[in-house]
Amino acid sequence: FGQLVDDPSSVPEEFPTADDQAAERERLFGILRELVKWENTGNETVLGQARAEIRRSWRRTCADNAGHARAAELFDPERLPAFHDPFAGGGALPLEAQRLGLEAHASDLNPVAVLINKAMIEIPPKFAGRPPVNPEDRSGLAGGGGWPGASGLAADVRYYGRWMRAEAEKRIGHLYPKAAVTADMAEGRSDLAPYVGRELTVIAWLWARTVRSPNPAFADVEVPLASSFVLSSRKGKEAYVEPVIEGRGYRFEVRVGTPPEETKRGTTAGKRNAFRCLMSGVPVTYPQVREFGQKAGLGARLMAVVAEGDRGRVYLSPLKPHERAAQGISVSWRPDQSLPDNPRDFKTPNYGMPTFADLFTDRQLVALTTFSDLVAEAQEKIAKDALGAGLPSDGPGLAEGGTDALAYAQAVGVYLGLCVSRQANRSSSLCFWHTGRSTVEQVFARQALPMVWDYCEGNPFSASTGNFMGQLAYLAKVIAGSPNAFGEGSANQADATTLSYSGGPVVSTDPPYYDNIGYADLSDFFYVWLRRSLRFVLPNLFATLAAPKSAELVATPYRHGSTDAAEEFFLGGMGEALARLAADTHPTIPVTIYYAYKQSEQRGWETFLEAVIGAGFAITGTWPMRTELPGNLKKQVAALASSIVLVCTHRSASAPISTRREFTSTLRSTLRPALRLLQSGNIAPVDLAQAAIGPGMSVYTRYEQLAFAA
Repeated sequence: FGQLVDDPSSVPEEFPTADDQAAERERLFGILRELVKWENTGNETVLGQARAEIRRSWRRTCADNAGHARAAELFDPERLPAFHDPFAGGGALPLEAQRLGLEAHASDLNPVAVLINKAMIEIPPKFAGRPPVNPEDRSGLAGGGGWPGASGLAADVRYYGRWMRAEAEKRIGHLYPKAAVTADMAEGRSDLAPYVGRELTVIAWLWARTVRSPNPAFADVEVPLASSFVLSSRKGKEAYVEPVIEGRGYRFEVRVGTPPEETKRGTTAGKRNAFRCLMSGVPVTYPQVREFGQKAGLGARLMAVVAEGDRGRVYLSPLKPHERAAQGISVSWRPDQSLPDNPRDFKTPNYGMPTFADLFTDRQLVALTTFSDLVAEAQEKIAKDALGAGLPSDGPGLAEGGTDALAYAQAVGVYLGLCVSRQANRSSSLCFWHTGRSTVEQVFARQALPMVWDYCEGNPFSASTGNFMGQLAYLAKVIAGSPNAFGEGSANQADATTLSYSGGPVVSTDPPYYDNIGYADLSDFFYVWLRRSLRFVLPNLFATLAAPKSAELVATPYRHGSTDAAEEFFLGGMGEALARLAADTHPTIPVTIYYAYKQSEQRGWETFLEAVIGAGFAITGTWPMRTELPGNLKKQVAALASSIVLVCTHRSASAPISTRREFTSTLRSTLRPALRLLQSGNIAPVDLAQAAIGPGMSVYTRYEQLAFAA
């Protein structure tokens, strides 16, 4: 909105005085205040006001540029310029552009990102306004009422997702037994008395990884590596696990009530010693755990069972039939691709878990494989039902731009495949049990794959946390609420360093952040499942066994051999990508570039600014924004500090650029007096930055001075 709407000061013929401009600016701010409210996401009144202001400014721009050499191509008052995000990622920016009435285009090198963008901005407009084809909803069509937007598509995703869930339970439901509560189990547990004689649906099984005790006296005992024995820390519903040693072995018993202090530490023993042997108390060091894991593989021991109660969770001690149900499972397919050699973000290879298959239990592998295979079976049902609903049968598939029965079945299949990949995020041995929320927490609580010692194995067929229908509900809600009536969209796989733009698009983009996050490495967690589900729907997108990595614009030393080589690669590639933006984007509309950075990180920020300036842009404004949701579940802090939005315009070829020597001389002469004032106590710290910005200085110099001043 800010890129496309004129500030009143630029229209003096309409707003001649400062007061007039201030009043008009406040009116525009009022639209923005309403536009950003979550509850107004689909508010047509608010969106209509925003679109009207964009068109008003656009018509004024077209009139001012009527004599432009490319006026017919770039300044059509009846057609807004298209939007393009070359680093589309999760698709937030293309989606917002589409919501504001622009034709939205998204591209990314990463196939997972491309698929997400297809699901958000490309597929919904293609099938907008159509009624569902499933027999359940079709039977109610005679009653009248329409299917606005993509609500028909959402209804089919819900219906065929439910069919997948029911069919999967028929095939593998026996792997997820219910918990029978007996009188013996309820002895001493008043909370279990109401459930005696009943079978409860299990929500999750909580396991602790194990290693052989390093104490020779207990070398035949596999002891637990548990970060905590607390099951629930919710007030009034506390529960914990008590290890009970019996001779040369041990068992786990679930207790209710306030956990003793020692249970909060599990079997941990500090960073250096890692854990302690439950049987003897001797230290279990990280090197010992790594050696055991790499040679023999880590074991696992069931600590507790979480079941659905009448008014909340019910915690049960380990049940023998449930332990047996998780053992001896035949796995027909494993994602045996090796995990990246990325020691910063991938910790499991250190402990004998070097492949993606190692991140899942056998039961989880069977469940995800079953759901993946059902995506193709569901598409066959959808295509048959679509033909019965009257859709033509001879059109091309989704990948070729089709809209008939086959393409529609594949479109629904895309969302079902995404549902399976979402389920994988809640169905891994890297999921943990959140004791405060009593929930199965996803693998990607942060952008890394850390080691999880006591993990939870959720039940996809429950009605509680981590279940398949929960993932499906999220997807259907997104589809139904998509802004597909306001503009077409497309998403394609492309390398931003070689991408060419046509028609002078509007660009706002959120590029890679130097070396902060390795998205290509991390996305393979989802890619291995998406490829199994959708490789025949979008064969070009899933042609490779893993997501492309060599061309990814991140400064990762492990991939390029050294920090300097990684920085050179990042600067060169980002410079090429930004140079293409500077050459091809709309000449009168600024480009906005997001950069989210860590507070402790300065080198990446300077390198990125150098790429922006070197590409031919002038930075005419910066908007600091809080954009990062707190991602650390333990400390509730964001993984990144904040975002800076750089407002960039095309720099004139004749614009002066200060040399390093000029910059250094100016820096010294400007900052030394300011520093002396600061040391004397006669100037506030905030004024130091103001003192560093002299009149007539280039933007590049200002940023470097601010960096030094800080």
